[in-house]
Amino acid sequence: MDWYQSVFELIDMRSFSNLWYWIILAVMWSTVSHWVLGVPWDMVMRARKDDGHERIDDLESMVRISTNRILLIAEESGLLLAGFTGFVLTMLLLLGFFYDNEFSQAVFLLLFPMTIVGLLSVATAHVIRRDGLSGEALFRMMHKHRVLTQVVGVISIFVTAMWGMLQNMTIGALG
Repeated sequence: MDWYQSVFELIDMRSFSNLWYWIILAVMWSTVSHWVLGVPWDMVMRARKDDGHERIDDLESMVRISTNRILLIAEESGLLLAGFTGFVLTMLLLLGFFYDNEFSQAVFLLLFPMTIVGLLSVATAHVIRRDGLSGEALFRMMHKHRVLTQVVGVISIFVTAMWGMLQNMTIGALG
């Protein structure tokens, strides 16, 4: 029994004071910011600078494949996904903030902003397909989507950091 207690004292198992939680948060937002609608951002930048048409054609093909995939998922299982996501987020919200479960708070603060990004991705994919965007208009839409994703990420990281610090100071003061 003492061995377990020593391990849990050495490795803090609370979410907001755990280094792995913050690494996951940083990697998640870095990855989401780099992959715009399933297309790597460096591919968008290279296509934008390309004088020929090969990279632009490749980008437009990747965006077409990705937007069709996003919209197919939204059309075929969007209602089921919305219901399940609403259930999970509500459960995490209640467990985390009403029943004061720190792990549920941490997971909610990861998943809720990602839900916003997911909805933003569906909306952007819809606009790209509806308007048949290509070339410079496609570059602008991809850039707009990336900036909005980064804004959601910055707000999410700020809120998570403030809430995490409050939790750590509160628990530190009590313990």
